Amino acid sequence: MLYVVPTPVGNLEDMTLRAIRILKEVEYILAEDTRVSRRLLDHYEITTHLRPYHAHNEHRAVETLVQELQGGKEIAIISDAGTPGISDAGYLLIRACHAAGVTVTCLPGATALIPALVHSGLPCDRFHFEGFLPHKKGRQTRIKWLVEHPFTFAIYESPNRLVRLLKELAEFGDPDRQATVCREISKLHEESKPGTLAELIEYYGAQEKVRGEIVVVVAGKG
Repeated sequence: MLYVVPTPVGNLEDMTLRAIRILKEVEYILAEDTRVSRRLLDHYEITTHLRPYHAHNEHRAVETLVQELQGGKEIAIISDAGTPGISDAGYLLIRACHAAGVTVTCLPGATALIPALVHSGLPCDRFHFEGFLPHKKGRQTRIKWLVEHPFTFAIYESPNRLVRLLKELAEFGDPDRQATVCREISKLHEESKPGTLAELIEYYGAQEKVRGEIVVVVAGKG
């Protein structure tokens, strides 16, 4: 059994009782950054062994992990924050487990996407999740496609590229398009800032430095 276990994106209390129990019971835990995960485990007095599993070693590790799972081990996979497989390592292992007949159980839990989407106040009966955009090649093409999309869409972005992203959305779309920047979700300095793209460019452009993990939610065209 492979357990896919979401972890808090901010507040450590955003951890389910089931997630805590499973992390205590499994053979070991695959973690994106063992130092980050150890702080969470220590908080809940979880002593299970951690093994590194991230974008740089997942291709090499998948075959061995599947063999161990087929041998009867129960393993959990977590990321630094949120649900593994969503802009973090996990997809390759989950796909390999399905192909090998290994049972995968994915727990519901913390993610930055849904709170940001709901908090934005924009229509969310249908939406598009883009994740992280490419930094260079293909970036403009993707943004031009997104601003023509009829439904609300959400983008993950780093703080040092936030203003650049807002300007690109305004340039290729409409400066008056409604959007919301959600920052530091569930953390002490959580911020959800709605406005037009032009207003958000002015607001964040005037700040000396933007901090935290960011989700940008933008209204669909029309």
